[in-house]
Parts: sequence; C-alpha cells; structure tokens
Amino acid sequence: MDRVILHSDINSCYANIELLFAPELRGRPMAVGGDAERRHGIVLSKTEEAKRAGVKTGMALWEARRACPDLIVLPPRFDRYIYFTREVQKIYADYTDRREPFGLDESWLDLTGCVAVRDGVSAAQEIRRRVKRELGLTVSIGVSWNKVFAKLGSDYKKPDAVTAIGRENYRELVWPMPVSELLFVGRATSKRLRELGIATIGDLAEADAELLRLRLGKAGLALHESAAGRENSPVRRAGDDPPPKSVGNGTTPPRDMCSLCDALPVLTSIAESVGRRLRSLGLLAGNITLELRSDTLEWRSHGAQLPHPTDCDMEILSVALELLGESHRWPNALRSVAIRAGELCSAALPEQMDVFTDYAGRDAQRRLDAAIDRLRSRFGRESVLRGAVFADRAMAAPPDQEEYSFVRKLA
Repeated sequence: MDRVILHSDINSCYANIELLFAPELRGRPMAVGGDAERRHGIVLSKTEEAKRAGVKTGMALWEARRACPDLIVLPPRFDRYIYFTREVQKIYADYTDRREPFGLDESWLDLTGCVAVRDGVSAAQEIRRRVKRELGLTVSIGVSWNKVFAKLGSDYKKPDAVTAIGRENYRELVWPMPVSELLFVGRATSKRLRELGIATIGDLAEADAELLRLRLGKAGLALHESAAGRENSPVRRAGDDPPPKSVGNGTTPPRDMCSLCDALPVLTSIAESVGRRLRSLGLLAGNITLELRSDTLEWRSHGAQLPHPTDCDMEILSVALELLGESHRWPNALRSVAIRAGELCSAALPEQMDVFTDYAGRDAQRRLDAAIDRLRSRFGRESVLRGAVFADRAMAAPPDQEEYSFVRKLA
C-alpha cells in the first residue's frame, strides 16, 4: 500500500505574518527585506501583489523597487515568524508525529496509517482550513506517495490550495515540469543535465541510469529515482532530526573590510556565534573553514584541521585569523566573511591527551565561555562584549541574524 505523504508550505510566510500586524497593507505590494544600510538588502518574502509586479525572493531591494516603485518594505522580525511557525506545527501535530520541517515554513507529514485520517486529500483540506481559521495564514499542500512529489504538489498551485499527485496523474502533472523544479536540482546540476539533453523531469525519468551515474555519480542515480517516482526516504518523527554536519555563520558588514582592523570585530562576533552554537548542541569541531567573498563578489574558502576538537571561541577565532592571513593580501577588500565548523563530534566523548597541550588553559577558557553564555542568556547579548567587538560594534554580526541562523539549524 502506498504511503500518504503531505508537504505543507506556508504561503509567503514572512510577508503574510507581517500582514497580521499591519492589515492596512493588504492588497498593496509589500515585501520583507533585510537592512539595506547594513547591505543585507534583499527580498526575503513578498506578497502576491509584489510578485505580480515582478518582485522576486532574493532580489536586491533597489532592484525590487525599480520593478515596483510602490513597493512597501518591512524589516524582518524573526521572533514573530518563529512563534507562528511553531503554532502551525501544533496543528500538524494533531494529525501525526511524523513531521519533518524543511526550513521554517515547510514541512513533510506522513499520515500513513493514522486513525483520524480518512484520506490524504481530506486531511490536507482540513489542515488548510484550520491554519487559515486559527492563525490567519494560508498554506499550499501537496499530497502524494513520496516526499519529492508531495513537494512538487505544494508548489504546483499557490496560494491556499491542495494538489494531489497520484500514480494515475504524475506523468501528466510532473513529467512536463522543467528539471530544475525537482528537489535538489540546483543551477549547476540543471546545467549539466541540459548538456545531456535532459530538460524536463520526464526526460530525467526516462534517461539512461548508467549515463547519469557516470556523469553525476550517486547523485545522478538518486535524481533518476526521484523523477521516476521511486524516492522512498522516510519522514522523520518530530525530534528525531539527525545531528548537523556543520555549524556556521557569516555576515556582510556595513562596509568592506580593507584591513585586519576592519575584519577583527567581524570575525570575533562570528567566532563567538559559532562557539555558542557548538556548546548549545553539545558538539566539538574537528576543522574550521573560512569563507571569503571579495568586493568583486568572488568566493574563496580555506580550511584547517584542528589538533584537538574544540568549542572554544578564542580557538575558533585564532584559526580563522590564521586562515585569513594565509589567504588574503590587503588592501584587496572583502565584502563578506563566514566561519564554518565541521567534522563535528560529541563533547561527551573522551579525549586522547598529550604532553604538549595546555589542558589547564583550555579548561579555563571553556569555563569562561560557559560563564559568558550564562550572563548573555540572563542579561542580553550585549551585556558582555569582547574588546574587538566593542571597538567597532557596527561591524559585528547582528544578534538577530545569529539567532535566526541558529533556529534554522534546529528547525
């Protein structure tokens, strides 16, 4: 018997949540965007009116205003978004405990065998009506027998709609879609598939599997199975999320970084953010990667293996500064920077000691980091500031950006 899988997507999530607090803006083109003064000025979410005017998610705010001169831009308020998406999850929980979030605004639900569910479409319609009635938001829901086709169903018709993709109609609905619509087909993969003469999902489903394996490796075989409707990955139960493979954060400061003095407060605040998240998750990092974007928008990344796994802020910062010194020659300007901690392991695992490491100093640093975490948790993020950050607070990563990135990791 086929599974009953739903994919629910909150329509224009951030924008529609903002409309709950500003109903006078309904019917007008509105977008939620970053802080243009801090050069985080891109469209994060937009209303249907803005979409019809040519505004797209990810578009720079200046470009969006050129497409729609009457566009109203509101700043993001992630505390609101987190609250409402959790309330939506409570509605989902009335139907199944097999709920797998995909970002803040999307979730898969496995309703297979649920006693209260007559059929997938009826349950989806009931969920859609409840979200609208109880929270004032709309969702689009796809219903199918696997996760990939359920997501295609939620994207098929928006807003406030339910689309069922079954074995009797998937060739008609899914196969004519561009291959770029398939889950996990990004721009690079889409380009490689087009070079093979594969333009639609149907082309991918009917392509030679061995050719896809030779050109794309295991990913090619996985995409071939998805296009043919044979994807069968489970929907995880709530709370059963796998541990993250990496923890990171980055920012674009208000001005380009043209010297170490410019970069130091940026890297310090990011290193503290990464260290705090590692400690919150009970994890240690085995390597550190520094990602740099130049003022010409070219990306470079440089990594280093650590002698000992760590969650210490100053050890993370020290490695990041070493990588910056090895990889950059001033006065070439940097537009943005990110730090990513990888090869994660549990902080509870025993550590092999040696005679060369100052373990007393490392223990003191970890106790200091933990004490600062407690102070900031009680009195606010800016209750304790390192000197490098205090010297140029405008260049530090914004606390709301750090917090949102953390939530996305845990969602």
